[in-house]
Amino acid sequence: MPDTTITSANSVFTLVVSGLFPVPVQLQGYATDKAFTTDAIDLAEVQMGVDGRMTAGYTPMPIKQTVTLQADSPSKDIFTTLIQAMKTAREVFYLSGSISLPSTGESFQLTRGILTNAKQIPDAQKVLQPLDYVITWESVNRSLL
Repeated sequence: MPDTTITSANSVFTLVVSGLFPVPVQLQGYATDKAFTTDAIDLAEVQMGVDGRMTAGYTPMPIKQTVTLQADSPSKDIFTTLIQAMKTAREVFYLSGSISLPSTGESFQLTRGILTNAKQIPDAQKVLQPLDYVITWESVNRSLL
């Protein structure tokens, strides 16, 4: 295996929003300690019968990802535009995305996402705090760079 590192400083995250941003736009201005995170998913539904025999089956699950941007991030405008478009149209807009992690030699294709939760105003403390945007993806697929 080639030498790898665990830096996230060289990661590249791009989004496409159908009908709004047809060309991939790169996210910039991540929060200091948290750029993007994903929730763990349940891969199977497990049931236990009254006789103590377990049975299980694979179940597809959506993947929730939180993107955290600094209060002054230029990429806030992408999410602000998307939020306003959703409010105006009273409809969802589908996203697709790509994450490249050169340090580990991996890339991830994010398919059919929807912005499902967003903090629209930064908390005002000593300085303005980061904003979280939650995208729920239909699928996430890993490949090697």
